[in-house]
Amino acid sequence: MKTTKIALVQINSAFGQVKKNLDKISLFVKQAAKQGVDIICFPELAVQGYSRDQSHLYCETIPGTSSRLLTTLAKNYNITILIGIAEQPESADKPFITQLVAMADGRFEKYRKTHLGESEKPYFSPGNTVPVFHSKKANFGIQICWDLHFPELSTVMSLNGAEIIFAPHASPTIAGSRKDIWLKYLTARAYDNTAYIAACNLVGNNGINNIYSGGALVIDPKGNVFAEDFNNQESMLVVDLDADLINKIRYQKTTTMKNIFYLDARRPELYKA
Repeated sequence: MKTTKIALVQINSAFGQVKKNLDKISLFVKQAAKQGVDIICFPELAVQGYSRDQSHLYCETIPGTSSRLLTTLAKNYNITILIGIAEQPESADKPFITQLVAMADGRFEKYRKTHLGESEKPYFSPGNTVPVFHSKKANFGIQICWDLHFPELSTVMSLNGAEIIFAPHASPTIAGSRKDIWLKYLTARAYDNTAYIAACNLVGNNGINNIYSGGALVIDPKGNVFAEDFNNQESMLVVDLDADLINKIRYQKTTTMKNIFYLDARRPELYKA
C-alpha cells in the first residue's frame, strides 16, 4: 500500500431527484480533486436517494446514464469515485443496492450489497460476490451498511488483499447514535483484519420522510479512531491513510505481537462448521 488520501462524504440525497443529486455529487468530487484526494466515497444509494419500496422506479443499468457521467467525472478529475446506485438487473426482478467504482483511469467496476436487511429483502436482490478492487495506491473492498455486521466478509476481503474497507451507509436516525453503534463493531473489523475502515452515511431528510443521522468515521488497522465527523450536516472528511501502519504488519513479517498479522495464524480447518 502507498499512503492514500481519501474523502468521505455525508450527503443529503433527495429521493428520485437524480439530476439534483448528481449535480451535488459532482461539486464534492471537484472539491476533493482540488485537495489531491485519491478515492472519494459517497453513501449507500446516494445517486437516487434511499427507498426500500420505491427504488425500482428509478433504478438504472450499469453502464447507464448516471454511471457514464460518473465514470467520465472520475477520469477527468483523476479520482476514484465510490458511489451508491440502485442498479437495474439484467435478469433478476428486483434491483441491486450497488456501489459503483468509477476508476481514475476510466474503468468501472461494482459491488452489490450481499447482506440485505429483513425489511430490504422483499424489494432488492442480494449480490453474490466479494470483490477486492485495485487502485494505483491501495487495494480496497466495499461493504454496504448491514454487510458490516457479518465478520466473515471483512476477513475474506482482508485475506484477498484489501487494505481499506469502505463502508457506505443509509442509516436512519431512528436506529440511534451512528457513532455509538459504529464503535461497537467497526473497531473490531479493523483490528482483527489489519485494515482501515472508512464509513460514511446519508444525512438529513430525503424528501419522503426518511431522516438520516449522517456521520463519517475512519478507524486505523489497530482499531483506533483516526478521524471523525458527526456534525449532522452535509460535509466532506478528507484523511491521509498512512501506508506504513499497514505495510509493517502485512508485509514486513514479524513474530512480535505488537505488529503481527493475525490472519496469518488462522486455522481454517477448525472453522468449517
